[in-house]
Amino acid sequence: MARRKPSIVIAIRNLTFVAIAAVLFSACVVQRNPVTGKKRAYGYTWQQERQIGAEADPAIVAQFGIYDDPELTAYVTRIGEKVLAESHLRRPDTAQEFRETPFTFRVLDSPIVNAFALPGGYIYVTRGLLAHVENEAQLAVVLGHEVGHVAARHGSKRAFEQQLGTLGLIGTAIGGSLLGLPGDQILQAGSTITQLMFLQYGRDDERESDKLGVEYAALNGYEAAEGSSFFATLKRISDSAGQEIPSFLSSHPDPGEREQTILRLAADWEQQTTMDVVGTDEHLAQIDGIIVGEDPRQGYVDANVFFHPELRFQFPVPREWHLINQPTQVAMFNKEQSAIMIFTFAQEVSTAQEAASKFASQEGLTVVEQGRASGGYLPGHVVVVDVANQDGSFIRAVAHFVEYGGNVYQFLGYSARDSFSQHNGSFVSTMQGFNRLADPARINVQPARLNIASARTTAPFQSLLPNPIPRWVSAEDLAIMNQLRLTDAVAAGSKLKLVR
Repeated sequence: MARRKPSIVIAIRNLTFVAIAAVLFSACVVQRNPVTGKKRAYGYTWQQERQIGAEADPAIVAQFGIYDDPELTAYVTRIGEKVLAESHLRRPDTAQEFRETPFTFRVLDSPIVNAFALPGGYIYVTRGLLAHVENEAQLAVVLGHEVGHVAARHGSKRAFEQQLGTLGLIGTAIGGSLLGLPGDQILQAGSTITQLMFLQYGRDDERESDKLGVEYAALNGYEAAEGSSFFATLKRISDSAGQEIPSFLSSHPDPGEREQTILRLAADWEQQTTMDVVGTDEHLAQIDGIIVGEDPRQGYVDANVFFHPELRFQFPVPREWHLINQPTQVAMFNKEQSAIMIFTFAQEVSTAQEAASKFASQEGLTVVEQGRASGGYLPGHVVVVDVANQDGSFIRAVAHFVEYGGNVYQFLGYSARDSFSQHNGSFVSTMQGFNRLADPARINVQPARLNIASARTTAPFQSLLPNPIPRWVSAEDLAIMNQLRLTDAVAAGSKLKLVR
């Protein structure tokens, strides 16, 4: 959670309304596909795709935050523009509206290994992905894949094919935002409205983008087969987490399958063009010093307590609850995802009482009780409300507002009304446990940063690791990041991604 206080709710609502308008007023358009050159039905015109991307971009930035490294962003943009220049969107026989569409490349401040695209030319990679990529060739394949999604108009195609489903999802999101936060379906995915609306491509779309990513990288002279090693890395991340990779949704082909596909596609291009650019040293120089893992300056959890060194506060996290820390909010939910808490800044208010009154006055809420918060370390106000769902059931929510450090903070806990009493103890203990942070050891904590270093001697990778390893990463994390096994022998002088 960052110090700044943008209103992600406003950004998300604006995005939602734009998307609804696009669906309602362009139920079907027939336009040309820049990749195939053929005409087909789409959910949006190309101009609307550009508008949707432009409207959605602020919400993505608010959701994840931009990694503050202009040189790194310039590097990603340079590689991105190179693959874009060889894409179907920049070819002489492509229509002018496609050739003249500008692209924006951003580096998001997230440790998750993730890359995605929005319609209309917005491409995002995370610092987590850049740390796991080994060279420019791998990055070119990843960026080419995302450019391929835009060029093939996969988002607009899916919108046409699933308009009823999309409208249903948007309706759910609007209903959830009545409480000042995205719908629970979006929260549970740890994602944004944009990702759920546009990025759940089918497997055929993903395979086409893999093919295009290899093509665009190969035409730039990159050794596209290197992309196979990155997909092997994705599989290892998946295996180590014991779940699907967050950055590649379940609609994606298995990373192991894609690893082999990339090799086959690259072999085909080797017969047609020279592919000898790898760019390992260039890439490692660019990511040297990048933050690895969670950035504790933006908040971290230790011993079931969330600490924020910059804003100097702390609060307890219920045991066995999952926490997602984002620039504008901290989201927590239980194992069954039947109870959710959101911690964020209260917007456009100066006191806790004002925030509580503003919250209680929202249309569609039935106030059950409200007043000063009892207990807790700091004074605050509490509002308990019921919200009716379309199916006749009810959600009960408790909002706790507290003034501290010149800000007004808001906790919001909610669940089905019938089960609210089972979760209220967790809500209350977290909300009343909010307190100032004064421990210097907690305040002065620093993130782990990537340190590109040469192996001192020929030895197994695990024997070359720093001792101790910073708490934000593990030995296995570093092995995966280096695309090595802990027991792999490393030759003296080899460059390694270590941490400091």
